[in-house]
Amino acid sequence: MSSVANIVNGDIVNNGVAASEAKNTAKSGDLDKEAFLQLLVTQMKYQDPLEPTDNTEYVSQLATFSELEQMTNLVASSDLTRASQLVGQYVTVKDVNENTLEEKIVGGKVDYVTVENGKGYLNIGENKYSIDNLDSVVDEKYLNAYNLANEFMSSMSALPTLANLTTSYRDVIDNLSGVLDDMTTYEKSFLSQATIVDFGKYRDRMDELVHIEEAEAAAADDDSEAEEA
Repeated sequence: MSSVANIVNGDIVNNGVAASEAKNTAKSGDLDKEAFLQLLVTQMKYQDPLEPTDNTEYVSQLATFSELEQMTNLVASSDLTRASQLVGQYVTVKDVNENTLEEKIVGGKVDYVTVENGKGYLNIGENKYSIDNLDSVVDEKYLNAYNLANEFMSSMSALPTLANLTTSYRDVIDNLSGVLDDMTTYEKSFLSQATIVDFGKYRDRMDELVHIEEAEAAAADDDSEAEEA
């Protein structure tokens, strides 16, 4: 593909005149067809009238623009084809938080695809993800096990430290215990051994706290009965 002439460091320069306002149309050095056309128009605007750019050069640049437009359309068509083939399948995609830039993997069944500005998007539930963020195509069993493990680890991360654990978290620990006990060997394989060991410590600590609380309650009842007698 031909390159646009008279561009230095992102600015169009003709006989010392820089078209700096065109610079903002390029992002990270990647030009779409609109940005390319803007640069071409700006170059024509700032050319030296005494030494105008040769017509042959403009023809060459217009040919480059046409080639770029065809490539853009080809990429859009390719994205749509890739996305369409995933309808009804289970996938995992990279979900990036726009504020924190934190990246996590989420998954689900692709219900349908849409195209916006030539880009294909996978619609999963109520969310949509760019085809560029596709991580893996998986089966339903894998995805269910993956999501179950993620939910388990998310619930664990919400627990306080062992030192700050109280019996107010008893229901949470009991629920997580039930989930872990009901997991198949395959589903447990999505949890790290460290996670399973750590949860065992929480379960043991909760048993201790409940035992202590029950013992204190029994002692209080005894004291109350003694006072009444």
